[in-house]
Amino acid sequence: MMLSVNIGPLSLPLAQLLLISAFVIALIVGAITGRKEGVPIAGTVSDVFLAALVAARIGFVIQYFEHYQENLWGIIDIRDGGFSVIAGLTGALALIAWKLWRHPKIRRSLIIASASGVLVWGSVSLLVNLIESSSRGIPEARFSLLDGTPVMLSEVAGNKPMVVNLWATWCPPCIREMPVLEKAQQDNPDITFVFVNQGEQPETISRFMSQHKFSLRNVLTDTSASLGRTTGSQALPTTLFYDASGQQVNAHLGELSRASLAHNLKSFDTD
Repeated sequence: MMLSVNIGPLSLPLAQLLLISAFVIALIVGAITGRKEGVPIAGTVSDVFLAALVAARIGFVIQYFEHYQENLWGIIDIRDGGFSVIAGLTGALALIAWKLWRHPKIRRSLIIASASGVLVWGSVSLLVNLIESSSRGIPEARFSLLDGTPVMLSEVAGNKPMVVNLWATWCPPCIREMPVLEKAQQDNPDITFVFVNQGEQPETISRFMSQHKFSLRNVLTDTSASLGRTTGSQALPTTLFYDASGQQVNAHLGELSRASLAHNLKSFDTD
């Protein structure tokens, strides 16, 4: 399984990399067809991409607005990864339709470029999901509680849906999202929340918990940071969502807001 891709010092979520790749393909195809037609198309393709992102964010905020009411600035904080695919596609199609109506000369080039981008994004995303669908069970590695007791994630889950957060004390977004996860753990007793620290010693973790006054259950140590490698993510924080049968149903790379966590918890609605 691969959740992120390292590009030099950066670690990009695979979903974002696929989206960027599709945009680049659309630009290249648009440039080629536009040159043959004698019309510039790169600016229009960029406008469509931007419209899709804005519409996707607006759609997500509308859907989960109740979680932004206490922090309206969070609406523009896209670090939580809150985007609605359906709203994004709707926004892109609306702008494409308007451009096709207003600018007949670019119709052929824009249609070919847009179709190429969507085809690349959709087909590669589907292929990745199919490949990974057979390897999304709970990892069988053994970790330790803060007191040194060995434990496996499947034992902690207790036949409930499980949220597994990979984090470290030196990671600022991990610290920022911790209160959100702490509150969710308190409010959702039917879901098991597990916090697997990556690469640090129990003493460091305990000192951090005491300093920040976090009250978390199921804090585990993974001193070799093996879970990140096993799940295909070298980025922190990473949050994995497993259903009651032990199959991964979702994953989130980066900081969680109340809204993006609520969105991911919907993966358990079918249980």
